[in-house]
Amino acid sequence: MKLVVIGGGSSYTPELIEGVIDHHRTLPIMEVVLVDIEEGKRKLQINTEFAKRMVKKAGHEIEVKGTLDRRGALQGADFIITQIRVGGLDARSRDERIPLKYGMIGQETTGIGGCFKALRTIPVLLDICKDIEELCPQAWLINFTNPSGIVTEAVLKHTNVKCIGLCNCSINMQHDAADRLGVDAGQLDCRFIGLNHLSVMNHAYQDGEDRIQEVLHVYNKESVVKNIEKNEEMDRVAQELGCMLSPYMQYFYMEKHMIAEEEVQAVGLEGTRADQVKKVEKELFEKYSDPKLKEKPEALARRGGARYSEAAINLIDSIYNNRKDVQIVDVVNHGLIPQMPYDSVIETNCVIGKDGAEPLKDNDVPASVLGLMLQVKSYEVLTIEAAVSGDRNKAFLAFLNHPLVHDAADARAALEEMLEVNREYLPEFFV
Repeated sequence: MKLVVIGGGSSYTPELIEGVIDHHRTLPIMEVVLVDIEEGKRKLQINTEFAKRMVKKAGHEIEVKGTLDRRGALQGADFIITQIRVGGLDARSRDERIPLKYGMIGQETTGIGGCFKALRTIPVLLDICKDIEELCPQAWLINFTNPSGIVTEAVLKHTNVKCIGLCNCSINMQHDAADRLGVDAGQLDCRFIGLNHLSVMNHAYQDGEDRIQEVLHVYNKESVVKNIEKNEEMDRVAQELGCMLSPYMQYFYMEKHMIAEEEVQAVGLEGTRADQVKKVEKELFEKYSDPKLKEKPEALARRGGARYSEAAINLIDSIYNNRKDVQIVDVVNHGLIPQMPYDSVIETNCVIGKDGAEPLKDNDVPASVLGLMLQVKSYEVLTIEAAVSGDRNKAFLAFLNHPLVHDAADARAALEEMLEVNREYLPEFFV
């Protein structure tokens, strides 16, 4: 098998290589090709050499290559993972800072910052998919690029590529639920429904008994993801809504608090999340460069990608070996949530096999969160249309449909400013 990782210069890559090594008995990956662009060349080289050391220490015959030649890398690929960040952390920093000027959440996947990450990313992913269609049409694309649900929907609507979207939030939520109950995560059958970064766990079965109410009434001070600080109020909100919530829902239910927190960070020494990640990545790549380092460093956990490799490689393993096990992924709705467009992408439990992901049919969105999800889906659909067309009006409508946008004048001003600072990545909006 040949695995191609587009965005191979990401600090997450060693996590992924660890997963490949851990699954060597069931997943015969003999070639891993890490791909990046010129701006990521140095990090790509560091990751490639580090990955070779990791493989050598494990004693496996896996060839690791690094290249800037995407088309060459895709020749003969069986699986492709995308983990790219168009514009890098500087673009993310602008996504986080500019919305704050207009009294709005600044975040890389949620709100208008997330919209611009999608606008920059979708054209690039669609271009990658053109190469996949030509060079390796049989390959599976596992999309880990955020905002994962929106990007995956764009790929599935506008290409013929076999694509499944992935996020590590749900697997971390399942482990969180298990911690609260004092059981092993493998003992729980947790059911998820909703959208990427807006999904809920509404059932947690153990031996046929639904223990979700017990989960909701145990407080866990640890956050599910490293980049969002846990707030105790969210556990009370979850109890009242009747389901465990994606940590990103904190931006919707505690908007004032989150904006205030972001404003303090943005002007302080800590900086925005992008500023924090720059510091973490500097430290990580210094470690990765050490020729004595041959295994993933503990410091990587602070980057926020916990269990990324577990989710990604488990998915590939299940497709390749037709395991027919259940995992939480982003797939086409096909009527599972009847209130949402039939061809839109949702996040839910799916049976994974050689033909891809088949959603379980016995799960409904709780009425307590359905309205929020429908509104966000409207924003997502419009964002994809804007990204594909370069239509400013579509982008404005996407802003207006987002629950975290409350004023049309502010939305218009923020849109124009964010378009201007992203001009080099969004030429279609300036034709």
